[in-house]
Amino acid sequence: MRSLRIHPHLHDVFGEEQPLVFLLAILLFGIGVAMVFAFSAWPLLVSLSWWRAVLALVLVLDIAAGCVANFTPSTNRFYAARPRNRWIFIAIHVHLVAVALLLGVDLGAPIAVWAYTIAAAVTVNLLAGHAAQAFVGGLLLAIGLAGLPLLPDLIPAMAAASGLFMLKVLFSFAVDHYRHS
Repeated sequence: MRSLRIHPHLHDVFGEEQPLVFLLAILLFGIGVAMVFAFSAWPLLVSLSWWRAVLALVLVLDIAAGCVANFTPSTNRFYAARPRNRWIFIAIHVHLVAVALLLGVDLGAPIAVWAYTIAAAVTVNLLAGHAAQAFVGGLLLAIGLAGLPLLPDLIPAMAAASGLFMLKVLFSFAVDHYRHS
């Protein structure tokens, strides 16, 4: 499989090199999810100023694309070699709350999902190097996903974005998936 060297400014996103087919899958998934989100939230998006709608969709694209990118060996390897960067990545992920603010929807559920996701990701990241890390990450992800339907006032588009946010930060990113390879 042909790999491309990634520009150093994008190493935090894609690692140092990626197979072209992985890059295409990451981008197509991100764009596809953003399109589905736009279709689902269309009545809400058209009531916003254009820049708020576009920025919300870019953040949704980032959430979705990150779900896939963080599962690649290259991105995983990049962060496995840089534990400090992994902590910074977890700390800066406020995307879900930012999307809710941009859309002007109720903030209660997105803040609850964000807080749970960050707390769970910290827990999982503290287990770096332990055999139970993937299990605990999967368990905490399953608990979070099972709780989504219980959250009040969560529109379907935000429910989907919330699930993907949990997958991205808590499991796809916080777990070192290739530590034995």
